[in-house]
Amino acid sequence: MSKKNMLAMVGGTLTCALAIGFFMQRGESASPRNLMPDLPTEIQQVVLKPAVSMGPAPLMSADVATQPDMQNLVLASSRAPVMISPSLPEKPHWAQKQVQASAQGASLPADPVSPQLGCDVMATATPGDLAMVALKVSAPCFPNERLTVHHSGMMFTQVTDHAGDMSVTIPALNDRAVFIVAFGDGKGTVALTNVPDVHKYDRVAVQWTGDLGFQVHAREFGASYGESGHVWSGAVSDTKSGTGFVTRLGFGDTLLPQMAEVYTFPSGATSMSGIVALSVEAEVTAGNCGRDISAQSLEIRDRSSLRIRDLVLAMPSCDAVGDFLVLNNLVEDLTIASR
Repeated sequence: MSKKNMLAMVGGTLTCALAIGFFMQRGESASPRNLMPDLPTEIQQVVLKPAVSMGPAPLMSADVATQPDMQNLVLASSRAPVMISPSLPEKPHWAQKQVQASAQGASLPADPVSPQLGCDVMATATPGDLAMVALKVSAPCFPNERLTVHHSGMMFTQVTDHAGDMSVTIPALNDRAVFIVAFGDGKGTVALTNVPDVHKYDRVAVQWTGDLGFQVHAREFGASYGESGHVWSGAVSDTKSGTGFVTRLGFGDTLLPQMAEVYTFPSGATSMSGIVALSVEAEVTAGNCGRDISAQSLEIRDRSSLRIRDLVLAMPSCDAVGDFLVLNNLVEDLTIASR
């Protein structure tokens, strides 16, 4: 084969191969496929602000057929919010008249300071024989209530009855006797009276708080314990015989009661002279054993003014429960001169 014929055959073969490849590509492009054609979609950017009211959940699918028309969509937050002023209730006719009356200078009635419900606490103090004062308390709104009576530094607790009444006889410690009655909530009252003969009597008192078991004992003119001249709260004494007597004050059956015992001797009206030995006894109990206890003494002697002293006692150990501690030097003896 000549060189010219060989070149012509190679060129024809190359031409046929190119033609076959072109027709195969055209056939593949013309055949149908299972893919959806890409539709041109306009991209819109919308900033969603929080809506005032909760609406249905947003569509999560990208299906064009199920999405709403974005051009006709109106967002709840796209409008300017409108501020609604709260409507106040209309004033009643009586309030309107009251405002009008106030504007015209009319005076309005003032509210009462406190309602009067008959709950006033009242007390009276009446002087009696032997420089004693009868104190009576009326408190209708405080039945069966604890109260504290204050008099010239002496304090003791009492309890009203079912009607709110209370009465007690108290040895006066001052010729201008003032009695303060106080309940636990601060309510109370004051009663006062004159006791001109108070300086005719010598008085020695001991007061304490709690179940400490104090007792004031007086042994008049050499008497021993248990004899006729032994005076204490547990003995029977005749206050008209010219000897002394002991008055026990306070209601012990309550929480932390305040108690007092007062020994009285008619020094200004006796024909006897001598020494009255005074002692204070304290029962050793489970509540006071093995510790220090405190008390106070109040004394009126020889027409002098009232004297008050603080007392501190060391109690024995609890092995001595039931015994009595005798304190002879706690208060001074009385020296009585005949008048």
